[in-house]
Amino acid sequence: MVEQRTAVVTGATSGIGRWIALGLARAGFCTILVVRDAVRGAATQQWIAERSPGAATELLPADLSLLSEARAASGRIAAAHPRLSLLVNNAGLFSERRRVTAEGRELVFAVNHLAPFVLTRELLGVLREGAPARIVNVGSAASDNARIELDDLEGARRWSMRHAYGQSKLALMMATFAWAERLQGAGITANVVHPGLVATNIGKRPGMIGLLWKLGMPFMLRPERGADTPLHVALAPELEAVSGRYFKRRQEAEPNKLARDPALMARLWTETERLAGTG
Repeated sequence: MVEQRTAVVTGATSGIGRWIALGLARAGFCTILVVRDAVRGAATQQWIAERSPGAATELLPADLSLLSEARAASGRIAAAHPRLSLLVNNAGLFSERRRVTAEGRELVFAVNHLAPFVLTRELLGVLREGAPARIVNVGSAASDNARIELDDLEGARRWSMRHAYGQSKLALMMATFAWAERLQGAGITANVVHPGLVATNIGKRPGMIGLLWKLGMPFMLRPERGADTPLHVALAPELEAVSGRYFKRRQEAEPNKLARDPALMARLWTETERLAGTG
């Protein structure tokens, strides 16, 4: 009997995360849903069960804005599942103003970059045991023209919504490429994907920003469509050994040139370890 593979999806209660989780459940994975809200998580489990009878899902509540909870969630996953085949770091957000978490980290950078870094690092052991395994990080085209300010990654001196989001997604991309290099020969791939401009709850905010998002939603991709490229990179047999790449619309795309700068990548890695407390 073939052992069922296990996948982890963060941010699985809405948007593309919900459809990614459904796609993985349909592909036969035992899918662990890492969610902030347990009630919404249970509703997602039911939603998946209705569309994929017999699907195996597990619920793991965790607030990924807190790195302590990301570590605790990783520990619970590793204790229950000694082998992991797939990690999809999908949870993300942007904010109309600068906010700081209870741990003192800037919120956007914490959720979009530091939490995926911590989860990946803490789950490496079970990913190695589950090899061939894949790490799929959901990035954004906002990284394409973003810049990295290593001395102000959390925007303490200068902050804007656009820069904070773009920088966090560029940092995520750079970490993805760094993981790909570090995991060569381990049977674990790491790739980053842009799902497209998707009509999700990420842009539902008060004021003008929320209004503009609402007006634009009819012209955006539906979440089901947005999940297509992440699922392709997670499941396509031909991509089993492909690592350190950036994908849009199922095709490899050219990343921001900063993401391939070895010196910048090394400095970002060191700073990420410091901020995440993993150094």
